[in-house]
Amino acid sequence: MDIKEINRRVVEQFRAGGEVEGMHRDRLLLLTTVGARTGQRRTTPMMFHPDGDRLLVIASNMGAARHPDWYLNLVADPHVTVEVGDQTYEAVASTAEGAERERLWRLLTQHYPFFTEHQQQAGRVIPVVILTRV
Repeated sequence: MDIKEINRRVVEQFRAGGEVEGMHRDRLLLLTTVGARTGQRRTTPMMFHPDGDRLLVIASNMGAARHPDWYLNLVADPHVTVEVGDQTYEAVASTAEGAERERLWRLLTQHYPFFTEHQQQAGRVIPVVILTRV
């Protein structure tokens, strides 16, 4: 499975405005970060969960032991671009911590129990990222 090719196809389908093969379009966003090492813009499709006027994304990396590259990028530069539905906007990303992270993690794992399995596999605390529109 070539994840870069899958992501490229998903980004293309999402931006075309139609159905996104194998995914629920209404739960999908495109997150563009600036590469921590390269300085190049990188766009990654991912699922999200609304939390009031904020969006939540989970840096599970499908249960891998290391954080996903997009997460490392936004830690280095939290200014991101979000594409969701038919909107594109600038946002600031922050990692939930402490009691807020625990509350959000409980909320997310209630809706998406597979993240509990990812947490067990990963052997690391999976970051919950809050995207706040600028």
